[in-house]
Amino acid sequence: MKIALDAMGGDLSPVEPIKGAVLAAQEFDLEVVLVGPPEILEAELKKHPGAGRVSVVAGGDAIAMEEDRIVQAVRQRRDASINVAMGLVRDGQADAVVSAGNTGAVMASAFFVLGRMRGIERPAIGTLLPYNAGRVFLIDAGANADCRPSHLVQFAEMGTAYMERVVGVTRPRVALLNVGEEAGKGNELTQEAFERLRETDLNFIGNVEGVRVHKGVADVVVTDGFTGNVAIKVGEGIADYILEQVRATIKSSPLFITATILLRPALRRALKSLQYEEYGGANLMGVNGVVVIAHGRSDAIAIKNALRLARDAAGSGLIETMRASFATSSETSPAAGR
Repeated sequence: MKIALDAMGGDLSPVEPIKGAVLAAQEFDLEVVLVGPPEILEAELKKHPGAGRVSVVAGGDAIAMEEDRIVQAVRQRRDASINVAMGLVRDGQADAVVSAGNTGAVMASAFFVLGRMRGIERPAIGTLLPYNAGRVFLIDAGANADCRPSHLVQFAEMGTAYMERVVGVTRPRVALLNVGEEAGKGNELTQEAFERLRETDLNFIGNVEGVRVHKGVADVVVTDGFTGNVAIKVGEGIADYILEQVRATIKSSPLFITATILLRPALRRALKSLQYEEYGGANLMGVNGVVVIAHGRSDAIAIKNALRLARDAAGSGLIETMRASFATSSETSPAAGR
């Protein structure tokens, strides 16, 4: 398994992506190809003895977060690190690509270099969220601010394929994120999407409220990208707040500090699920290749886990399954033409 890593993408590049690449190569039995200016990457890579399964492919710098015309920049700068990394996947020289760079740039590069999968109306971002007994796949987490009901049906189909092929869930339960669980709740989009989802062969169980997403009532939660992105970022903010409060409370008393020594293993296990680094990133679904978008502030641990996420998807047969499914069902699916 060989994963292309946009080593210049992210707030902490190239130091943390390279550290993460070395960790992943050692831990997950895979090869990592760093993409970026060779003189920069090779100098940093020399700081990590034993990084034999990490190599460098020449590319330009990242497309910066502050650039105004992201799509234009992606089109014009063919040597940008993200474009070169995508090209490795397109040409069969890598099995997947990972980047912590500008999300818009990663998406645009995937569209232009890899192309949209036949039968897919809108690619979407899907991310795994935790609950006590496992994970739930939220899709769309930010790719499409404005959606039609047919898009949400396809998001449900893509999420189902991911949970079946990558996570190993048999006949995943699909729910529609809404303001209430009863049929007829929500705006025009969710009401119509609800009816369309009921017409499919998916294991659609109805609406789910935000408060129940993390309780494991569904395996796939479907929403538009605007709502999904707000939900994800509110969740990240709450997780950060909880972590800050726990740390501050522990430090507030010598007694708490002493007690923490005994409770440290339990606390680590409990708080681990709140840290975004443990999840690696999100999957860009609906393009011709495995693409994982990591958090912009990803450190080495987050990059390592993003590479693991990419490895799991690339090795699952997900892309081949989706290509076959959407190519044959694009004209007969309830989503088609609506």
